[in-house]
Amino acid sequence: MSAPGPILVLNGPNLNMLGTRQPEVYGSDTLDDVVALCRSTAERYGREITAFQSNSEGALIDRIHAARGVESGIVINPGGLTHTSVALRDALAIPELPIVEVHISNVHAREEFRHHSYVSPIATAVVAGMGVFGYAAAVEFLIRRG
Repeated sequence: MSAPGPILVLNGPNLNMLGTRQPEVYGSDTLDDVVALCRSTAERYGREITAFQSNSEGALIDRIHAARGVESGIVINPGGLTHTSVALRDALAIPELPIVEVHISNVHAREEFRHHSYVSPIATAVVAGMGVFGYAAAVEFLIRRG
């Protein structure tokens, strides 16, 4: 039996600005720090991650399509697309992989428009408000889930 494929860690619009964008909300860790955290979490279990970030909805959708048959699960922080993109939600259903939706801040304690997610209803799990640690929790969850 072959080893499970890597876990895809996807980050949507503006997450490339982590560490400088609203540090009072998102903290001081950079996207590189997040990827390193996910990678070290996966490596503790002998697993790998693939990381991808884009400010473009189409690029994220293309990357999700490419996950089918390659990756074993998806950790996604869709950023603002969480609340607006039916197309992203539909793409996430295509690979038939477990999905963990991650948000650094507690979106439910923020503006009303952030309370709705198009991703949550199809996600296996949702993590919000744990800071960047939520990414590590999501990666570990997918690994332990099998």
